[in-house]
Amino acid sequence: MTTELTQKKIFKFWSPLAATWLMMAFEGPFLAALIARLPNEKFNLAAYGIAYAFALLSEAPVIMMMAASTALVKDRHSYYKMRNFSNLLIVFVTVTLLVALIPPVFDFLTLQLINLPKDVSALTYTSMLFLLPWPGAIGYRRFLQGILIVNNRTRMVSYGTVIRVLMMSGSAYFLYRFSGWPGAYVGSFALSAGVFSEMIASHFMCRKLIKEIKQQEPESDIENNLNYKKIYSFYYPLALATFVGLGAHPIITFFVGHSRLALESLAVLPVINSLVFIFRAIGLSYHEVGIALMGKNMQGFAALKKFATRLALINVSVLAIIAFTPFVDIWFGSISGLSPLLSSIAVLPTRILVLIPALTVLISFQRAIQVVSKKTSAVSNSTIVEVTGIFTVLFIGINILDIVGATAAALALLIGRIAANAYLLKTNSIALKKVNSPAEVK
Repeated sequence: MTTELTQKKIFKFWSPLAATWLMMAFEGPFLAALIARLPNEKFNLAAYGIAYAFALLSEAPVIMMMAASTALVKDRHSYYKMRNFSNLLIVFVTVTLLVALIPPVFDFLTLQLINLPKDVSALTYTSMLFLLPWPGAIGYRRFLQGILIVNNRTRMVSYGTVIRVLMMSGSAYFLYRFSGWPGAYVGSFALSAGVFSEMIASHFMCRKLIKEIKQQEPESDIENNLNYKKIYSFYYPLALATFVGLGAHPIITFFVGHSRLALESLAVLPVINSLVFIFRAIGLSYHEVGIALMGKNMQGFAALKKFATRLALINVSVLAIIAFTPFVDIWFGSISGLSPLLSSIAVLPTRILVLIPALTVLISFQRAIQVVSKKTSAVSNSTIVEVTGIFTVLFIGINILDIVGATAAALALLIGRIAANAYLLKTNSIALKKVNSPAEVK
């Protein structure tokens, strides 16, 4: 596909992945809207957001497994190596989340470190118990989806997500109507149910393809004869980048928990993030597209860059229409079900985050260049730059300027993402010059 890569071919390959991410993005607003309509909305939205942040952090080591299997699974040998590596990570992340749920550890994290009220801490604990299967299911599912993507089965990825969304929304609505559970429990249980069903669907959709892969003998090229050392060298920077990046969520939670209007900010952040994530999802879906279509010598770079530019502009424009028009009040008030106070707090952070979707397209494209080049250390370095920016802005905004927590979080996320993109722009310009130089052309 990379020899004559057109915008139409990119769209055809990308659109099922975009649909997959958009369906996942639907989860956030849907669950937040249900939780906001149940009793004690402020406490439950805060507890759900904190439990979700911890679950995201625990899945960090496995979340890049889709990119890794897309790039590395080529034959029987590489399949078995990557499968074993994936299974080991799944055990690790599940045990890690279990450790966080040991009562003394959990109390230290939530009561002392984040400074949560006891009621919110108790809601968070049970919510995290429901999310215990979450990281393992995500790791196995993403490993399988990478195999589907590299074999041009992107539609199957979206079919699995349809199953996930149906299971999530169905179980959430049932619990909302009939269980009497607190909203935080409803949201976390529904998330786990959806991801687990998608994992099972991906397993069955991959069975025939995996049988074919198992019959493929390894190529003689030493690059394709994977061993665990090579996998570790390739994957470690990606996992570190994800861990550091998702680690920003607990950092934000910690700072916001000590800010002005702390509980209100913790309550609105999941709602804001779920709206912005709808548009971020478009950019996140572009990562595997870049990896699969770039080509070893970056033949697809120009076409992919053109597509990414258009995608970023459309993404920002639509979110801006929502954030800077009266529709923002409709979204937070009527659709999300927030009280007038919480709705008013959510508006300014949303407007600050308008550029995030474009920056997400850009960073996904830039990370794809690094993965294809097998230079994954730059990905982790850029994430460290991003989190450092987030930490710095949060510290200044909350401890020195006394900004409302949700607003400080939005500023931190924006500035951190700008810094990460700036770092990768410089790094990739050097990498692309080397690829296009006469010495690199064989």
